[in-house]
Amino acid sequence: MAKYIVQIVVLGAQIVGKAFTKAIKQEYAASQEAARRAGGGRAGAAHAAANARAGISLEEAKQILNVKGMTPEEVEKRYEYLFGINDKTKGGSFYLQSKIFRAKERLDKELSIKKEKT
Repeated sequence: MAKYIVQIVVLGAQIVGKAFTKAIKQEYAASQEAARRAGGGRAGAAHAAANARAGISLEEAKQILNVKGMTPEEVEKRYEYLFGINDKTKGGSFYLQSKIFRAKERLDKELSIKKEKT
């Protein structure tokens, strides 16, 4: 009887160990991919810091405001339109307004970083 209990415990530990190892490998691969997309080095660090401060990634901000190119005029135009139609007095959503504001804030930060480089 004790032999079977030991076998069950050992088998369970092996399963948990394999799952843990697989999860760590996946996390490592995801972090490497994120670093590669961020550009690495100082530019990648600045990009990651801006994402952390705004709480939103550059790609997500572009999707929220639906901008392709990142000109200040286009960002401002889309922000004004989307923020206006989501006004609470017009039946809009404060949550959506806050997402739109954070998206503009993130894009403005990216535009200022690009402006500093030139």
